[in-house]
Amino acid sequence: MQFADRLQPLQVNVFADMDRAKSRAKSTGHPVVDLSLGSSDLPTPPHVLEAIAASLQDPSTHGYLLFHGTQAFRNAAARWYTQKFGVAVDPETEVLPLIGSQEGTAHLPLAVLNPGDFALLQDPGYPSHSGGVYLASGQVYTMPLREENGFLPVLSDIPEAVLSQARMMVLSYPHNPTTAIAPLSFFQEAVAFCQQYGLVLAHDFPYADLVFEGETPSSVLQADPEKNVSIEFFTMSKSYNMGGFRVGYAIGNAELIRALRQVKAAVDFNQYLGILNGAIAALEGPQDTVQVAVNTFRERRDALVKALQQKGWSVPTPSATMYVWAKLPEAWSQCSIEFCTRLVEATGVAVAPGAGFGKSGEGYVRFALVQPPEVMAQAVEAIAHFLETP
Repeated sequence: MQFADRLQPLQVNVFADMDRAKSRAKSTGHPVVDLSLGSSDLPTPPHVLEAIAASLQDPSTHGYLLFHGTQAFRNAAARWYTQKFGVAVDPETEVLPLIGSQEGTAHLPLAVLNPGDFALLQDPGYPSHSGGVYLASGQVYTMPLREENGFLPVLSDIPEAVLSQARMMVLSYPHNPTTAIAPLSFFQEAVAFCQQYGLVLAHDFPYADLVFEGETPSSVLQADPEKNVSIEFFTMSKSYNMGGFRVGYAIGNAELIRALRQVKAAVDFNQYLGILNGAIAALEGPQDTVQVAVNTFRERRDALVKALQQKGWSVPTPSATMYVWAKLPEAWSQCSIEFCTRLVEATGVAVAPGAGFGKSGEGYVRFALVQPPEVMAQAVEAIAHFLETP
C-alpha cells in the first residue's frame, strides 16, 4: 500500500516515544508521575458544566451545528476579546469557532500555502504548528529562539531567498515551551515585517490568562488593530480547564477567517452546541475560577523551582504559562531524549525532552505544572537520585 509523501515528516514523534517509555515504566511497577503533558488537572468550573448539562435536555441542541448556529458563541468571544484587549471585533466576519485552537493552526496552512511555500516557525515551538505545514505540502523554515534574545526570533536573520517563497509566520507568546513573553513592541515589529513581505501572521495564544506577575500579555491584534495581516487563536483549555471539551476560536482578518472557514467546512461541522453554551458561560460568567487556576499554577511553580534549586539545579522562575523550561545539567546537555526516556524508566518521573520541540530545544527539558506541590517535590527527589546514580 502506498501513502502520500506528506506523511513522511510526521513519522518521527518524540512524544510517542515518551509514551512508550512511560508504558515500560508502568510495566515494571513504577507509578508514573507525569510532568510531560500540558493537560490541566484542574476541574472545569461548575457554572460551565451546568450550562452543558442543561443543553443535554434540549433536543434542539442535538443536531448538526452549522456556522450560523454559532452566533451566540461568536458574539461572546468578540465581547470578551474587546473587553480584554480593547480591539473592536465583528463577530460575523472576524470570529470562527474551532475544535480547539490546534484545529485552527493545523488547518490555516491549507488555506494559505501552496506546495513548496515556506512557513516561518519558532524553534523550539509547539509541534502541531509544523504538522499543519507538512500536511499542506509546505516547507518549514525554523526561526531559532535563543535565551540571549529573550526567546524572541531575530527577524532580520531570515534569508531573502526564504522570504521570497514564504507565505506565513507563526508565533506563540506566552511561549510553550520556553515560557517567554513577547512585548507589544516585538509584535509591532513582526506586523511591519509581515506587511513588508506579504506574510500572514498567525499567533497562537492559549496562555493569555496564565500569567503570574505583571500585566496581561499583549495580543498581536493590538499591534495590528485593523487586522491587515493577522489572525489569533484562543482556546478554552487553559484558562477554563476545558481541554477535553475541545473548544477554541480564531479572531482576525476577515479574509483569513473566511478562508479558514472554507477549509473547516470541507472537514467537519462544529462541536455539540451544548459545549459552545458551556464556553459562553465561561466567557461571560464569573472569572474567579481563572484566578484560582493562576494561583494554583503559581504555587506549583514556586514549589518546583525551589525544590530543583535546593538540589543544585538552577532553573529560572517563569512568569507565565504552566511550565518550567530547564537547562539540563552539563552531562546531559546534548541528549534530552535519552535523559527523559531513561529518567522515566528508572524513576517513573516523566518530563518532556526539549528536542521534541525543535533543534533549538536540545539541552532543555520542560516540566508541566500538573501535579500538586508535594507530588512534584517527591518527583524532584527521584530526579536528584537519578542524577547522582552513575
